[in-house]
Amino acid sequence: MARDVWKPNVTVAAVIEREGRFLLIEEQAQGALVLNQPAGHWEPGESLIEASVREVLEEAACRFQPEALVGIYRAWAAPEEVIYLRFAFCGAAGAQDPARALDQGIVRTLWLTPDEIRASVARHRSPLVLRCVEDYLAGRRYPLDILAHLG
Repeated sequence: MARDVWKPNVTVAAVIEREGRFLLIEEQAQGALVLNQPAGHWEPGESLIEASVREVLEEAACRFQPEALVGIYRAWAAPEEVIYLRFAFCGAAGAQDPARALDQGIVRTLWLTPDEIRASVARHRSPLVLRCVEDYLAGRRYPLDILAHLG
């Protein structure tokens, strides 16, 4: 990575818990079927909160209402030496819309218990999957107004 030009990839993720289970997606990535929160890249023209709503709709086919920020995470991915800056939100999601197609590469959605998530760590797309769930379970919540989106 060139040290004179540093530009992290900004991503958003949604930690959605319902009755003790967390919404994860199973997707084709890195040549394997992996597990992740509904997550993706922040796109031009949208706020971070809007990005999280869009990603849940695209990847899980349900409406997401962010309620708090769980955390901001820096992660490094080899071999490309890509830096990711993830904003993880928690909130509520409506029912899945069966008429809406899931994003390309998404195989299905799953609702897993914390123990099932911990037991499947070898299949996680990144260490951020478990870390975001653990932070959520630890009660980490920051108000959404901590993020200022100036137009």
